Amino acid sequence: MANHKSAKKRIRTSEKRRLRNKASISRVKTLMKKVFDSDEKNVGEENLKQAVAFIDKTATKGRIHKNNAARKKARLTKFVNGLEAK
Repeated sequence: MANHKSAKKRIRTSEKRRLRNKASISRVKTLMKKVFDSDEKNVGEENLKQAVAFIDKTATKGRIHKNNAARKKARLTKFVNGLEAK
């Protein structure tokens, strides 16, 4: 257990950040699943738009690496482009 006041504060702040980061990463995964579950192209494009916006926001804030974000966006876009319009 920490003895210094600054170390105790660091424990509190790092826990808050951990939970915030975990929530963001979880939301990214959920949005990705939503895109991959899309059957129609127009629905997939709408879900893709939401997912890409949130992935960019998450990467900008440093919660995921920019290359990780780029990889996720590329996979989602490739999937949506492969869907057939109904």
